[in-house]
This record gives sequence, C-alpha cells and structure tokens, in this order.
Amino acid sequence: MALREADGSPGPPWERPLRGTLDRLMVESERLAGNPLGDPARRPLWVYRAPGVADDPVPAVYVIQGFFGQLDMWANRVPFEPSMLERLDAMFADGDCPPALVVFVDAWTSYGGSQFINSTSTGPYMDYLCDEVVPFVDERYPALAGREHRGLTGKSSGGYGAMVVPMLRPDVFGALASHAGDALFECCYLPSFPQVARKLRDDFEGSWDVVWERIRAADHFDFDRFENADMYGYAAAYSPDPQQPGKALMPFELTTGRLIDDVWAQWLDWDPVRMAPRHADALRSMRRIHVESGKRDEWYLDLGAQAFAAELDKLGVEHTLELFDGKHGGLTYRYPGAIRELVRALR
Repeated sequence: MALREADGSPGPPWERPLRGTLDRLMVESERLAGNPLGDPARRPLWVYRAPGVADDPVPAVYVIQGFFGQLDMWANRVPFEPSMLERLDAMFADGDCPPALVVFVDAWTSYGGSQFINSTSTGPYMDYLCDEVVPFVDERYPALAGREHRGLTGKSSGGYGAMVVPMLRPDVFGALASHAGDALFECCYLPSFPQVARKLRDDFEGSWDVVWERIRAADHFDFDRFENADMYGYAAAYSPDPQQPGKALMPFELTTGRLIDDVWAQWLDWDPVRMAPRHADALRSMRRIHVESGKRDEWYLDLGAQAFAAELDKLGVEHTLELFDGKHGGLTYRYPGAIRELVRALR
C-alpha cells in the first residue's frame, strides 16, 4: 500500500495528517518501579483511535515490538513506503476494517528488550502489560470489556510475546497474531551459540560485561559490531541469574560454545512450541490465532511458525498459518492485515 494521490500518482514521501487520532501518553508503572536494571518506570504508550471511534465501545488490539525496538520507531519510514501508522490509518479510513483501538506498548530494557515475560533480571513486563497497561486503556477509552474483545500482535520478539502472553494470561487476551515470532529454539537460537562464543573471544575479551560497557560507551550502535548483544537479553528473560538480579545465566560455555544442559532446558521451557501442549485450553479459547513468517527468514522462524502450527493441529486449535516470500525484515506491510483479522474476530 503506497501513498497515492487521488489520480493514482505517487504521493509525497513526508508525513500526512492522520484521519484517525494518535494519542501519545505516559504510564507511571508501579510494577516496573525498582526493576533490577534501573530502567524507567515511566513509560510511553501510544493509543490510535480509528475513524468512527466515539463513545460506543470497540475492540482493542495491542501491538508489541521486536528486540531492540522502542516505541517511537513506529513513526519511522523507509523509501517509497508509508510508515506503520500511515498504513494502519489508511486501512481504517478506507473502510477495510471496523473501528477499533490500536495500542502500541513499550517494553524496552537496557538489554534491548524483555520478551514480554516476567524476569527477576529485567522486570515484570508481562504483569506491566496485562495488569497496568490494559486497565489504563480500559479506564480512558471506549474499549469493549473482556478478553474476548482484546487481541495481541507483534513481530519477532513481539511475535514471541504475542504467542506466549495469551497462553499465560488468557484472562486478558482472547486473540493473537504472530509475525515471525521466536519459536522452535533449536532452530532460531541454538545455531548462533558458537558464533556468539567466537565473537566474545575475539572482540570482547570473552566477557559480556565488556560488551555492554562498549555499547554504552559507543557514539552509535553498530549492528555489525554488536549483532549478538540480543543473546544476553534473551538469557536475561529465559534464564535469569537467581544470585545476581539484573544478570543472566547463558545456556552455553562462553569459551567453547558447548551447551550447558540445565540452563538450555530453562530456555526450552519458554519455547512456544513446547509451551503449547501445557496451555492447550488457553489456546482453544482464542477467538483468532494467526501465525506467519517469510520463507527465507534468516533465523528460520518460518520453521518455528510451522512447528507451532503443527502443535496447534495436534491440540485441535483453530488457526491460520501463512508462509510468504520474504526475510525477517521489511514486514511492516504485513501488520495492518493481521490487525484487521483480529478486529473482525474480536467484535
């Protein structure tokens, strides 16, 4: 969906006024106060009200970001494409989707993300989302009451959260859409462990502390140089160090890359593919489940999507799986369609 003039010619590349309304708010979180990383408890929250949202209650879809994501990135644009907000606004304004609220949630941490779960090393980010953000929105906006009118969606780590949070908190969310969400951990994470061990040895004195010292001292974040920093963030979510709040236990030896079986087992317990059978009733209660990925995803998250869908099949859970030609990046154009499907199911 490119921005176009009425005659079909390409539109200008700069921002246009939205036909819906975007409110930029702040949430004072009690749950995040005093978190182990000392990250802010005051968090930004964006609430988009589609054209037609007035006093009558409407569904709400909550949108969560990938690792290293921060809230204001939703306003970013790439060449020849509208931003996420412009795409979303056009979908609603064109009458292609019933009116709804779309809530953009921040769960950034000093490690780059939280995986949207509770951790003694990062903070209670699932509780923040479910027990603070959702009531905050419900109190201020015409959102239909009840989990059957509330959905969650995201991409990459956000896609992971979109799978996991509704399994753990089906009292809050009644539908989900996952774009290239982290799943089937032996495919998406395990192959990187030797690469990370080698990178730490050659460039960072074999120390995660050195990695984070250099990230914080750098004048810009060089993805090539710090490409594996996210692995520590995942560990902080899945295997926090019980002896050192704010620190993580790695699932492999830093010197060799060899698996540490008991820590790796903690990671596998958080794999959506393995979680699904334990949360079958929650998944069966969802009004809509949509899972998708590009078939050339660099982290094999297409295989993860297939594996998660296969578990849903075994459990008799209704869902849709869509694999398309694409990689891990450049998927913003996919998001509004999934939000539309959730809204239709949540009315």
